[in-house]
Amino acid sequence: MTEPVFKRPELEDKEIISSYFAKSPSRSCERTFVNVYLWSRHYKVKYAVIEDALVFKSEDDGLAFAYPAGEPENVRKALEFLMGYTKEKGCPFVLYNVTPEMFEQLGSWYPDRFSIGYDRDIADYVYETEKLATLAGKKLHGKRNHINKFKTLYPDWTYEALSDDNVEDCFQMALKWRNQNGCEEDLEKNAEMCVTLNSLRLYKELGLKGGVLKIGERIVAFTVGEPLSPDTFVVHIEKAFPDVEGAYPMINQQFVQHECMDYKYVNREEDTGAEGLRKAKLSYRPVFLEEKGVVKEKE
Repeated sequence: MTEPVFKRPELEDKEIISSYFAKSPSRSCERTFVNVYLWSRHYKVKYAVIEDALVFKSEDDGLAFAYPAGEPENVRKALEFLMGYTKEKGCPFVLYNVTPEMFEQLGSWYPDRFSIGYDRDIADYVYETEKLATLAGKKLHGKRNHINKFKTLYPDWTYEALSDDNVEDCFQMALKWRNQNGCEEDLEKNAEMCVTLNSLRLYKELGLKGGVLKIGERIVAFTVGEPLSPDTFVVHIEKAFPDVEGAYPMINQQFVQHECMDYKYVNREEDTGAEGLRKAKLSYRPVFLEEKGVVKEKE
């Protein structure tokens, strides 16, 4: 069996990686070049094209592969290859970040051969765009109050799109946010901060859209995202100063109103099991969670 050559995703790989993701659209936030490129610096994930399907390899906790992306017949061939490859290496066959749709496809080809364990901490929160934009209804009453309070406290607020004119100020705001939030002592927080700074630095090359919330001339919040699938926009990053009351709900709503209205859904990624984040994400009433899990061969 020829050994596939896995490499770290670089900027020049954007077109090839995106083209494979487009062949098998998914609402999972991992299925975008931006996510893969920015996080591969931290998680050491590499990719290869096998049987004309895109395959990511992780060796974090032993050898594992992301579910291949491509045309169905090529995905199946790639899976066959990976089963043979792991067998040859004497490793178990393991797939990660597998959504229910992917698992269903796998099960249709190999009935009753595999099991999946979903991990709640990595499930993406998916919302109806219209609901995030209007915050209508009793259940989102609290969010509307926060926004009204923000508008009362800061009548000189403005919203603008991320651009060359304000990206440097966003960068400086992010550095202040990092110092205030103890990112240096926390490896995961520090990695997330690197991703945030790189997404600002490379926003044009990566094709990202961003929104910026200002009070007077001071940036108090910004957010960054991109289209994920034909009906879903994904928000990768959102930062606001916690001492500016209502800044988080305000940037959330403004960004959706300005950038996401062409999409039915907004994916706001996972909560990583952090209690505060889970509470905040649930409070916006997701329409569903995009589950992801690990697939293993049954004993």
